[in-house]
Amino acid sequence: MAEVAAARRTRITPEREAELYEAVLDLLREVGYDTLTMDAVAARTRSSKATLYRQWGGKADLVVKAIRHGKPGSIDAIDTGSLRGDLHTLVTREDDCVMEQNSALMRGVAMAMHHNADLRQAFREQLIEPEMAEFQRVLQRAIERGEIRPDCPALEFLVHMLIGGFATRALIDDQPPTQAFLTSYIDAVVLPALGVPIP
Repeated sequence: MAEVAAARRTRITPEREAELYEAVLDLLREVGYDTLTMDAVAARTRSSKATLYRQWGGKADLVVKAIRHGKPGSIDAIDTGSLRGDLHTLVTREDDCVMEQNSALMRGVAMAMHHNADLRQAFREQLIEPEMAEFQRVLQRAIERGEIRPDCPALEFLVHMLIGGFATRALIDDQPPTQAFLTSYIDAVVLPALGVPIP
């Protein structure tokens, strides 16, 4: 039975899957999570609803996989030889226009998570926990290089600090996050909290 299900899931080509994820992200930006329906996705992508449910199980899983697919590679693949270089490279992988679009999209999804337990669970399992693990590997390399003390109390808050800077930019300054803002924030807030000297 599991083999049959796996065979069914592999019918969509990687190109078609990428195309479908892009359509889901476009719909999310247009109507938000709560208004997005599997019917709308099926119509936009010329798919059958049955195919969508067979492949992804439901809206929450489809949306989170689309968001994950839209991210530019794994975090721990970045290895510049310094934590500062790694974090600066991380924020320059998306230009300011894409960052602004993603900031608006993530604000909408974050609001929806408050009253959608399935979305919250999918987001945690498929995005937050894997990215936390990737950041841990980046930090471990920094510890091994001697940049951070292994007992630094701020270590467990790296992701919180980064998300905080990204998410509150629009709230406090009424502006989207930009590469310049985030690199300055990393140098002024994140690295000092971790005890990393700024050259």
